[in-house]
Amino acid sequence: MRARAFAARITEKFPDVKVDWMKERRLKVSTTADRIAEVGVFAKEGLGFDHISTVSGIDWIAKNELEVVYFIGSTTPGQEDFVLALSEHVQRSNPVVPTLMHVWRGVEYHERETHEMFGINFQGHPNQNHLYLPEDWNDLPPLRKDYVSPGR
Repeated sequence: MRARAFAARITEKFPDVKVDWMKERRLKVSTTADRIAEVGVFAKEGLGFDHISTVSGIDWIAKNELEVVYFIGSTTPGQEDFVLALSEHVQRSNPVVPTLMHVWRGVEYHERETHEMFGINFQGHPNQNHLYLPEDWNDLPPLRKDYVSPGR
């Protein structure tokens, strides 16, 4: 199954999501925090996207938003080279989104890192302790655009 077929199945099931072609074997599916788990379950169970490659954040400071992007892959024969980017936006002032650990167990450390670096809280995640920063870190998350590193 290729981009056009994936896009058609996704928009048929979820007419309110936005699907963008990124590249030939890449689609970006944008939804809301309250729908992302449902879309994730469909991507896994309905489309065969069975593993997480990574989770990342983007700081859209001018829009006062943070974006969480799950890069999802598949081990299904014929679609191993396809990547689905599942995205949601939240306000910077209240960056709370649901965890997707119940969909893909492998998001555990990726969500922790995104929490640590962008300050996004993954509701329902069992452990959002620091992975890289000191335990007593009390500054802004370092990948937010308004963070100023010491010595600048």
